[in-house]
Amino acid sequence: MYKEGEEAQDDCGSREEWTLLFWTSLAVVVPVIITLWCSAQRSKRKTHMKDFFRKSKHGWHYTDLFNKPTYCCVCSQHILQGAFCDCCGVCADEQCLRRADRSLSCKEIMAPSSRYGAMEHRWVRGNVPLASYCAVCKQQCGTQPKLCDFRCVWCQTTVHDDCMDSLQDADQCDLGEFHSLIIPPYYLYCVNKLRRRHPDEYSKLASSCGSGWTPVLVLANTRSGNNMGEALLGEFRTVLNPVQVFDLSELNPSKALQLCTLLPPGSVRVLVCGGDGTVGWVLDAIDTMKLKGQDQFMPRVTILPLGTGNDLSNTLGWGAGYAGEIPVEQVLRNILDAEVLSMNNYFSVGPDALMALNFHTHREKTPSFFSSRIINKAVYFLYGTKDCLVQECKDLDKRIELELDGERVELPSLEGIIVCNIGYWGGGCRLWEGMGDEPCPPTRVCIKCPRLPWQPSLVLKSSKMPMQVDGEPWAQGPCTITITHKTQALMLYHSAEQTDDDDDESSASETESPTPQDSPRPPGPTSARA
Repeated sequence: MYKEGEEAQDDCGSREEWTLLFWTSLAVVVPVIITLWCSAQRSKRKTHMKDFFRKSKHGWHYTDLFNKPTYCCVCSQHILQGAFCDCCGVCADEQCLRRADRSLSCKEIMAPSSRYGAMEHRWVRGNVPLASYCAVCKQQCGTQPKLCDFRCVWCQTTVHDDCMDSLQDADQCDLGEFHSLIIPPYYLYCVNKLRRRHPDEYSKLASSCGSGWTPVLVLANTRSGNNMGEALLGEFRTVLNPVQVFDLSELNPSKALQLCTLLPPGSVRVLVCGGDGTVGWVLDAIDTMKLKGQDQFMPRVTILPLGTGNDLSNTLGWGAGYAGEIPVEQVLRNILDAEVLSMNNYFSVGPDALMALNFHTHREKTPSFFSSRIINKAVYFLYGTKDCLVQECKDLDKRIELELDGERVELPSLEGIIVCNIGYWGGGCRLWEGMGDEPCPPTRVCIKCPRLPWQPSLVLKSSKMPMQVDGEPWAQGPCTITITHKTQALMLYHSAEQTDDDDDESSASETESPTPQDSPRPPGPTSARA
């Protein structure tokens, strides 16, 4: 009897253990299955949405969670997830998306003017920007928890529902604060109707856009720095004509800049959103325009620094990095106030190029890891620390020869050579000041080209060495690199900040001086910017 009782207890305990194991396994496996199923459905839905978005005239983007109270422009219901158009601001849930695409028109990049010769407002109801005010009563719009009030997608004017009938000139849109930067739809419509496309005809058409019309093109590299490019593209499409905004991952700069040839000569400004490498890419495309005989259409260049180093942007007063601290509207205001200054570049061989090369190689392998400028600089720091310990570029003087205007220069023991046209280098270092008795690191040779009439030439005798131009690195084998002046580009200088040339060359901001744009391309004899 006693043994039978023990066996019964053992059986009962065993059943309890199996029951507990079953429910524990179920509690673990079921959520995993649900998660995988939801992920598969989400992936399937996004693929379906992507195909739909590609065929649509709207600039749809899907989001799982809107960052502010949002209402569907079709059914007027509050929505947490759905799609929004970054051109016109229309929002819709999944059920109403196709209806919204059919019934609600987007910004027209090309359209005739009204019968009175003016441009009409294009109103979108609801989801007005935060802290926007009615043009009639001057009270805040969008305060009610429902789909209410109107916004013009061109001039950004906001009006209460009840004030719409009281709005003066309700049928005429002046394009708002940035009218001098926007390409109106009727301008492109008239250009398309021209029988003879000639710069003089463009200038005549520009008179209808008002005095001081200087349209801006936005070219953004969505992979630069902290990957803000895609969000910025949407914000600029909201304020400007979508035809003015280009994603360089989808269209190269040479094709994007062909829009300049349909605008009055000398009127266009280009905003490059990216780092030094992206700026160099765009400048090369501008140089190609000159080779095509399109000199008169060459634009003036300004920079929104999204890269890691941003030395050229720092030199021209546009800052060392942009992380969304000011709205795009302020960026456009800065462009309106900018002045013309000469373009600058740098070339280097040695540890800084090695760090850039290691960083570039690592980013190509795992691009998702490099989503923040802080992370990027931390990786640079790690590679720099490694170089201080390993010194892969030591005894550079034994592997390279330097000539200035044909005269060979005796090199001391060193690790790197830097040829600069700018005062900033290496992510914000100012080489010619603030370093005591040493103008530059003792293991570097620095040449500042604006103060020298010489033509630098470097001969790499053996082995591969890391080199870079404007943050774009590569490993170069034996070759001869001659640095010469190639051409000129007009850059815009943000005068609110002082640059290195303000101290002893104040005339630089008042004149246009020739500066180079050519960049080295391996292998073999290569030319470089100076």
